[in-house]
Amino acid sequence: MANLEVERTIQEELSFPILLGDRIMRAAQEAESLRMRPDCAELAKQVEHLSAMLRSVVKLASATPSLYEPPVRRIVAEVSKNLERALTLVRKCKKHSGVLRQVFSITSTADFRKVSNLLESSIGDMKWLLSILNSDGGIDLTLPPIASNDPILAWVWSCIATIQMGQLKDRAEAANELGSIAKDNERNKIIIMEESGILPLLKLLKESASPDAQLAAANVLINIAADQERVVDFIVTSLGVPIVVQVLGDSPMRVQVAVANLVSKMAEQGPIAQEEFVRANVTRPLISLLSMDTVLSDPMLQAGRASIHSLVVNLSSSGKSSFSANSDHGSSRGSGHYRKEREVESSEMKKNIKISCAEALWKLSRGSLSTSKKITETKGLLCLAKMIETETDELQLNCLMAVMEIAAVAESNADFRRVAFKPTAPAAKAVLDQLLRVIQQENNPALRIPAIKSIGSVARNFPGKVPQIIGPLVAQLGNRDVDVAIEAAIALGKFVCPDNYNFAYHSNTIMEFNGVPGLMRLLRVNDRAKKHGLVLLCYLAINVGNNKVLEQEHALSTLEGLARPVIAQHPELKDLFAKAIHNLTLYQTGAQLHRPPFVS
Repeated sequence: MANLEVERTIQEELSFPILLGDRIMRAAQEAESLRMRPDCAELAKQVEHLSAMLRSVVKLASATPSLYEPPVRRIVAEVSKNLERALTLVRKCKKHSGVLRQVFSITSTADFRKVSNLLESSIGDMKWLLSILNSDGGIDLTLPPIASNDPILAWVWSCIATIQMGQLKDRAEAANELGSIAKDNERNKIIIMEESGILPLLKLLKESASPDAQLAAANVLINIAADQERVVDFIVTSLGVPIVVQVLGDSPMRVQVAVANLVSKMAEQGPIAQEEFVRANVTRPLISLLSMDTVLSDPMLQAGRASIHSLVVNLSSSGKSSFSANSDHGSSRGSGHYRKEREVESSEMKKNIKISCAEALWKLSRGSLSTSKKITETKGLLCLAKMIETETDELQLNCLMAVMEIAAVAESNADFRRVAFKPTAPAAKAVLDQLLRVIQQENNPALRIPAIKSIGSVARNFPGKVPQIIGPLVAQLGNRDVDVAIEAAIALGKFVCPDNYNFAYHSNTIMEFNGVPGLMRLLRVNDRAKKHGLVLLCYLAINVGNNKVLEQEHALSTLEGLARPVIAQHPELKDLFAKAIHNLTLYQTGAQLHRPPFVS
């Protein structure tokens, strides 16, 4: 059987030093040496003081179910070590016979002074400990001797003790102080976790009686969770995710903004947090808040084309959405406790919550099939399309990034792609319309790039000829922003690669939109542009090598001239280059069929 060590209770921890204290005082009374007796008596006074404080902690522990234990255990362990040294010293002064008497009587005033100093430090530690356990006034910023070499430890202890045991107003202040400590460096975040700070913060986050306390707790959890996978995993294993989702669903909006930001920070750390949030159905309050103040009840259709508003209504009324037009912007509990307060919130605050919720959906969707399914199976995709259509700046960008991540998941999962991005489905059509609009009308590369990437990710979903999609992408090959042009080349490459069933249709469409001249110019920009541009050129050479434009633009000589340096960096492209060059030599007038190989 495995030897499982069970942590002792606080009462058991305290019983040992109290017992040591009793032994020391008895040994001091039995001291034989007249020379050492005054020193023993002085040590006994210090020990008596320590014992009284230890018994006070025992009473507090018995009367306080929520006692904050880490500093108690650490300080009591140090006190026990010092008391053991004191007992060893005092016993040397007891009566012995023969040789033992001579050995054990070798003590000096210096020995007593050294142990006395240790006991004095323990007395200082115990005074500090009692001050934070008994405190009614919030954080104690004094420094106990045990933390003299690491002051952060004492401040963390004091803050967490106040959060766990203090008055509500003091708990909020302590959480703000802990947040400041967490901002200083990564080590402090780990200390807060290791000193049991997460559970008191989660408990404070649930404190619906004080939005200030909730906000403070959320902000410190954001600071701790940032770039710390260990901390996020600990929050998850501490069953913190359901608490976060509950507070997100039913809290004042300023708290919801912070909690949505916490969801983003946690989701950034990977699949463990993402999956736990999906289980807790975090997408429900996020999408509900994102669609706040969006009119969902207009049944009218625009002439010849359904608006995104009406598409949402139709989807909801047909029973395909788990959200109703009149759903409360809250959790699955649907309490709506703060509904009236939300109605009078400023437009700036409403914009902030939408920004935070859109970012949370973006981070939750990254690489997560389960999250992406949750969003697309509800009205989430339509809401994202609506925000892309009507909003600007950060909110529009976050929604585009969310769509981009969902599309990237769809690219690697054919079943999900066919369902979520079926071109004739209302939600998919609404999103596609907005992506094309952004590509054609927005001048900001930060917006164009995720829109282009999204369309490239679902390239295999489009049947036959789709000039309305290929045309805008081809136009971006000549974009002055190199990154936009490169992403256009990458996206077009996904339309014409062998994995795409309709590669021939798409290749011909690119030629019809005169895409080759812009592509040839892109090859002269930089190495990254050259690589992705050449891949697209190779696909075109293989698919439509007999097209005269390729000969007019000197595609063959270009591929031959650029093959060696590109293949040296990307050897996986060697066969693609060889196939493209061979195909062009078959079709182009005057090309030598048996020219020497372009690479050894």
